[in-house]
Amino acid sequence: MYKRSYYEIIKQRLGASRQFLQVLMGPRQVGKTTVIRQVLEDYPYPWHYASADDATSMLWLSQQWETIRIKLTASEAKEALLVVDEIQKIADWSNQVKIHWDKDTFDKIPVKVILLGSSQLLIQKGLSESLAGRFEVLYLPHWSYKEMKDAFKFTMDDFIWFGGYPGSSSLIVDEQRWKDYIRNSLIETTLMRDILLLARIDKPILLRNLFELACSWSGQILSLNKMVGQLQDAGNTTTLANYLHLLKGAGLVAGLEKFTPNMIRQRSSSPKLQVFNTALMTALSPLTMDETRKQPEIWGRWFESAIGAHLLNHSLTDGFNLYYWREGNHEVDFILQKGKKIIALEVKSGKVRSTTGMEEFTKKYKTAKVILVGGDGISAEQFLMISPAILFDSLK
Repeated sequence: MYKRSYYEIIKQRLGASRQFLQVLMGPRQVGKTTVIRQVLEDYPYPWHYASADDATSMLWLSQQWETIRIKLTASEAKEALLVVDEIQKIADWSNQVKIHWDKDTFDKIPVKVILLGSSQLLIQKGLSESLAGRFEVLYLPHWSYKEMKDAFKFTMDDFIWFGGYPGSSSLIVDEQRWKDYIRNSLIETTLMRDILLLARIDKPILLRNLFELACSWSGQILSLNKMVGQLQDAGNTTTLANYLHLLKGAGLVAGLEKFTPNMIRQRSSSPKLQVFNTALMTALSPLTMDETRKQPEIWGRWFESAIGAHLLNHSLTDGFNLYYWREGNHEVDFILQKGKKIIALEVKSGKVRSTTGMEEFTKKYKTAKVILVGGDGISAEQFLMISPAILFDSLK
């Protein structure tokens, strides 16, 4: 079975630490549970895996913790490992974890712990409130083109259209069945279950409509006021901004901010909508892959969104910020920033596009590195095979 690089990272961390509280989070269906099962297969000491989907009482987490303590005592092993999946589904989970973790620490009980969660915002809230200084986070993003190619022999066109959900890879031979799977098993579950755990949603239909609008506008800049005009029963821009924040926390779509040194102007800018995974666009499209490929302008949207998704996912794991830039009629598709290092990146899907945006940007930010993906620049396939973080290596 294919093993992501995160398998080795977790194994290394497990072996290197005497005390170990690892929080593993990422969007739904990116293989968090599979990675952990692979780790458990090779773990030489007692372990216990439990999913909070099965939680039936407030005592459930305490019962799981006592189970691994008993296994450790009975085996006389030097350590043991407890894995709790979907941890965010347990009420007040972070305080419960803190109590048990602090008890084991005080009593010198060598139980290591891995917590899995698919709700980034809820996990982060719990960590900041109760577990400060006790944990280490590992974020698992959507699968990259390289991973889908290595594991499932995806071509670049396959990846652009079907995206990076490993669980659906066997269904791509039947597009309609694949679309039904993505909509019912992934989109519906995330929108109507996971996000409802994050916050009170007064207008669930609006949340769904905003998600669909963001998918249809992926790669384009759309002000919150224009979103209000596009949606029925849209309420106000504050509600939309909050819902967009929740959609990002669930790993569905994000609103990229405009690059500017002025933080206030940055936060008030019109967002550039960007999916985390092009499968979300495809699942909502009435067209097939063949029909879309025959329309270069439409295919170009998927092409550019695939590059954007690659950048967005890596921004969460590789420690750089992702923006867009626009002033007047001049625009740059993506701006990558890491400390004082700046990269301006333009995407060409084959059609002729003006480069005046890049020229204007480099006049204003003279130290910026300029990169073109597609056209006469680096090929999209080559770019999708690398981590964008290496682009900063040649910058001082």
